[in-house]
Amino acid sequence: MKVNVGNIDRVLRISSGVVIVTLTALGMISPWGWLAIGLIVSGVLRNCTLYSLLGINTCKR
Repeated sequence: MKVNVGNIDRVLRISSGVVIVTLTALGMISPWGWLAIGLIVSGVLRNCTLYSLLGINTCKR
């Protein structure tokens, strides 16, 4: 798997994913919030499928 998520993007994905999943677990937002687990996974793996399809790379070259 090719890395295409930079450090700032990674931190934003993981932190926003954790916040959304926490709010979902507390019942404060819709159950659709569980999809934010995808943000956490893509941040941890440093790979975004949508970025790959669109040719976007936020890593420093």
